Amino acid sequence: MSAPNSTEQTAAAPSNGNGNGKRKRQLIVLTLLILAIAVLLFLYWFLHARFFEETDDAYVGGNVVQISSQVGGTVTAVKTDDTQIVQVGQSLVTLDAADAQVAMAQAEAALAQAVRQTRQVFLNNDNLEAAVVTAQTNLERAQEDLRRRQGGIAAGAVSQEDLTHAQDVAKTAAAALKQARTALSANRALTDKTSVTEHPNVQQAAAQVRNAYLNFSRVNVSAPITGFVSKRSVQVGQRIAAGAPLMAIVPLEQIWIDANFKESQLKHIHIGQAVEVIADAYGSDVTYHGVVQGFSAGTGSAFSLLPAQNATGNWIKVVQRVPVRVALDPKEVQAHPLRIGLSTTATVDLRSESQVKPVVINYQTDIYKDLNAQADAVVRRIISQNAGSAAGGGDNPDNASMKQERRPAAAPRT
Repeated sequence: MSAPNSTEQTAAAPSNGNGNGKRKRQLIVLTLLILAIAVLLFLYWFLHARFFEETDDAYVGGNVVQISSQVGGTVTAVKTDDTQIVQVGQSLVTLDAADAQVAMAQAEAALAQAVRQTRQVFLNNDNLEAAVVTAQTNLERAQEDLRRRQGGIAAGAVSQEDLTHAQDVAKTAAAALKQARTALSANRALTDKTSVTEHPNVQQAAAQVRNAYLNFSRVNVSAPITGFVSKRSVQVGQRIAAGAPLMAIVPLEQIWIDANFKESQLKHIHIGQAVEVIADAYGSDVTYHGVVQGFSAGTGSAFSLLPAQNATGNWIKVVQRVPVRVALDPKEVQAHPLRIGLSTTATVDLRSESQVKPVVINYQTDIYKDLNAQADAVVRRIISQNAGSAAGGGDNPDNASMKQERRPAAAPRT
């Protein structure tokens, strides 16, 4: 029985040796493969990856222009809706203009009355000057009569009663002259160094006309910029207050990328470096090229609604992220439009400077610049209709019109 077992053990020994050798070769191959992969990964990182910083915590940002009314009133018309594009100056919302029209009419009437009253003040100067001349003549006559009676009192030709009467007349004439001169000075104090059109009373009434005209013009709410309407909340018949939000306009040509890089990634990122952006909406088929435009002044948590209380002991330290603004090539954005809030992946090339020039955007609107000129035209029309030939306040009548012509001219809007 023992002889066969020995034979089997002797036959199995060479078989176990071959199996161990095969496993050893497989382990060596696997080790070499792992080492090769590691070397390739190191070479990839050393030659390429270490020159790039990437984050998928990046989103499309842009301006959201809030539209509100400058005056209160009842909405009579809403002329646009969400998703529609509007042009700068286009009418968006119209308010009931009845109250503004009444206020405008009252202001115009007050200005006309102020001009006519001021004309009367200027014309009174001539009357008061004539009154001074008359009082001066009366005083001279009274003084001459007094001297004659004083000369005749010694000869007995004039009674004491006549002399006393002459003295009283002279005193009365002197008082009348003083009163006339005082009235003239008081009236000149209202007219010196000014004209009918530049008189404070007229200017105050003119300011009320301008204010009423602006309020009347603002019953029509216009778009300050070209863009897409969103977040419309205003409804026809709604009573709104001044400053109440009505809708928003998003100019999609003014967009950028807010890439939130970890604080450990910011060491080699600086302004001007080239950035490649891939939007999830288009996938890898569309690549946007941009440039690092700037860095936020703080981390996202620092500007959050409830910032972390790092001074207390009940917090956990986490890696912070800093928003980095990336300006995109406007031509690429025009070819493949983006929407605010879309997810993207941003990759910064640390080795090169971008050829994309950030668009310098001047945030301003010109839709209100003509209102003052139009209000001035209304004021000039009312003054010219009521000032007459006394517009210069005794000077050349053309002086006032010359002063008014220095203001920008515009056709009055009715």
